[in-house]
Amino acid sequence: MSVSYFVRYDIEIADLEGFMRRYREVHVPLVARWPGLRRMVLHSPLACQDPFPVNRGKAVLMAQLEFENEASMNAAFASRERAAARDDFKQFPSYAGTVVHQAMAQDEVYRAPWLDGNEEEA
Repeated sequence: MSVSYFVRYDIEIADLEGFMRRYREVHVPLVARWPGLRRMVLHSPLACQDPFPVNRGKAVLMAQLEFENEASMNAAFASRERAAARDDFKQFPSYAGTVVHQAMAQDEVYRAPWLDGNEEEA
């Protein structure tokens, strides 16, 4: 079972494009050095056409950091590479809002048959 650590940016910032550019060019390379990090995925909002009333949220970015297990995630948290990323976080441009950090266990409960090369079963 893999685990993911999500960092959700529910923020308002004057120069979102500049924030995103700096995040990708400076912060991501620092986070990519964390020991045990398997992958990092950046999620950004889309204007979808959901016909049902839903709370659309205010996140401008959600970073997903994936680890093999909880122990490898916790080891990464204690690393000097994580400390360097936290120091960089303090250098982010000023913003209003909140940044939420949350670790979650991953439990895949459905996978389309064609994702495993079984197109004939789809």
